[in-house]
Amino acid sequence: MTINTNCIISVSEANQNFSKAARLAERTGQAVIFKNNRPKYLLVDIDQNPPIEMTDDEKIDFVAARILKKYKPAFLELAK
Repeated sequence: MTINTNCIISVSEANQNFSKAARLAERTGQAVIFKNNRPKYLLVDIDQNPPIEMTDDEKIDFVAARILKKYKPAFLELAK
């Protein structure tokens, strides 16, 4: 991931002044929030960067994994 240095804000600054982080994301499309001098979070302007598109197979895999995780005890009981 290439980070534009004009998009960086510290986690403490973002915490104290979230509107500044939001304005930065609006101006540049995203704000990279650093924690302990390392990129940790990404604040994205959804209007400029629409959510990541997934194929139908990827969507099915994602939902199946969520269902299996949520109901794992029931599935383990049924498997006995």
